[in-house]
Formats: sequence, structure tokens, C-alpha cells
Amino acid sequence: QVQLVESGGGLVQAGGSLRLSCAASGSIFSIAAMDWYRQAPGKQRELVATITNGGSTNYADSVKGRFTISRDNAKNTVYLQMNSLKPEDTAVYICNAEARTTIRSGFYVYWGQGTQVTVSS
Repeated sequence: QVQLVESGGGLVQAGGSLRLSCAASGSIFSIAAMDWYRQAPGKQRELVATITNGGSTNYADSVKGRFTISRDNAKNTVYLQMNSLKPEDTAVYICNAEARTTIRSGFYVYWGQGTQVTVSS
């Protein structure tokens, strides 16, 4: 089993910055990619950013130039640096990992519980 724990959420004013962390633990053999999603009440879950174990990244258009995803493979941890935050960034941010627990297993998707980010105007 793989567990993901997010941290770093909170309340910030528009234009401020916040850094989210997501640490993966448990029976991890390898992680192919880690992602950040966000979901606000009444809205569809949105993929914010993704990073592979090789370092390739992708971002939603709404956050390009403002957010940066990175990871520390040795620590199985992914980060999301969020700058120039806007009220529309308010959401629960959820970490996702595509991982396998043994060399014989396939890759499965694991989800964290999420961390609340609130941006005031």
C-alpha cells in the first residue's frame, strides 16, 4: 500500500505565494509520475500539474507561469510552488501518484486526502 500526505495549504491573500508538499510512503518500489489536482465546490476536478520520474512537467494553462512542480525522487516527495495566487485558485489540492509496490506489480494510482488552499481577494 502507498500513502500520500499533503501539507502546506492555508490562507493567503491574492498575489501571495504558497508551497505545497506531498510525501509518498509505504510499500513503494517505484513511482512513474506524481501529479497535483485541485477541486473546488461545484467544480470538476482539474489536473493542475504533473511531473514524471524523469523530470518532464506539464501544467494547466490557468497556472502556467505562476506554479512550478518539482520532486525529490530520493524522498518520494513532490512539491507545488504557487506564486501570484488568485482567488480562483481556491480549492482542495490533491496529490496523486502512479506507483507500483513490487517489481512484479503493475502501476496503480494513489490519492492523498488533500490540503485546502484559500486565496482571499
